[in-house]
Amino acid sequence: MRRVVVTGMAGFSPIGNDWKTIQSRLNTMQTGIRRMDNWDVYTDLNTRLGAPVADFVMPEHYKRKQLRSMGRVAQFAVRSTERALDDAGMLGSEELGSGNVGVSYGSSAGDTAAFAEFGNMLLNNVADGLNANSYIKMMAHTAPINIGVYFGLQGRVITTSSACTSGSQGIGYAYEAIKFGLQDMMVAGGSEGLCPTEAAVFDTLYATSVRNDEAHLTPRPFDRDRDGLVIGEGGGTLILEELQHALARGARIHAELVGFGTNSDGSHVTRPSSKTMEKAIRLSLQDAQLTAASIGYISAHGTATARGDVAESQATAAVFGNQTPISAFKSFTGHTLGACGALEAWTAIEMMNNDWFHATANLENVDPNCGDLDHIMHEGRAIETDYVMTNNFAFGGVNTSLIFKRWS
Repeated sequence: MRRVVVTGMAGFSPIGNDWKTIQSRLNTMQTGIRRMDNWDVYTDLNTRLGAPVADFVMPEHYKRKQLRSMGRVAQFAVRSTERALDDAGMLGSEELGSGNVGVSYGSSAGDTAAFAEFGNMLLNNVADGLNANSYIKMMAHTAPINIGVYFGLQGRVITTSSACTSGSQGIGYAYEAIKFGLQDMMVAGGSEGLCPTEAAVFDTLYATSVRNDEAHLTPRPFDRDRDGLVIGEGGGTLILEELQHALARGARIHAELVGFGTNSDGSHVTRPSSKTMEKAIRLSLQDAQLTAASIGYISAHGTATARGDVAESQATAAVFGNQTPISAFKSFTGHTLGACGALEAWTAIEMMNNDWFHATANLENVDPNCGDLDHIMHEGRAIETDYVMTNNFAFGGVNTSLIFKRWS
């Protein structure tokens, strides 16, 4: 089996678009949650909370012809990938078009503005809002296809449109493509654009936070007084590469990806299963040939929903007990859906390399129904570890677990 390393990382999040900014926000416990006043027009929507990426614009070197097939979802993906390729020293490389480089990337759906154009056709029997790029923006694989076209990638395309595990499955399947000799390098990750329709999905399940005038106090993963999740947006890209290929070109290595586990509950569309979550975590440890004691930090999925928090914490406690520090990035960014797996992997690697890990924002009183875990609370914690784990769980019972190793 071939070894897989991370040679490039970049992303856009509600608390910053570079690690220095994100780390500062994490250290000072400043979240990116705010009241979305423009959602007041939706009279039956209970939540008014969201976590947008501030001041995101595509640079001038993106021409109109290149942008016309990109909605916000694809723009986050392509721009994150451009910065990650630059970080990896591969931007503009002829090898991108060699067929040795593929893409494994996902989002919950395509751009919702394009969905509205087709909805107008069905509701009003007119097609005047449609154009040749409407479907390209709407399709589930808008992110990986736009990445492939913009950078001229000619390797395999893997679309991971699996809601909350889109980004983590994108990374995991990219890892497997390299590990088993199918590609030398993969662009991997996920993206999502903030939209009230996504908030409405969870609103119908009574799973959104409605502390609309207390944005700084929510979401509260694993907390006794949580009242639901907040939807966010963003995009994150990791450049994965076969180890010898990376060493041969003198690449800087951020970390090694050593474990990936994924499975499905096979029981209920929206009710999570602690048992299969636990199995996914154990599959990742098995793939990495590690014991639970080797893991020094866990990046939790941490949605701040009652069923999700309880099931995840019980599954995690069954494997690790209360000996492994854990915290939830979503407490700062809200639930970025297709982007969360990539953003959480990126930040977990950065924290491992800095020997410092953030606390879970707004976690004051752990829900007694949750499993007994070593939560990082109130402030960040200095931790030296060679292994970090990131876990994500999605609608449909899709479970993922990734393990990254410090590169010496």
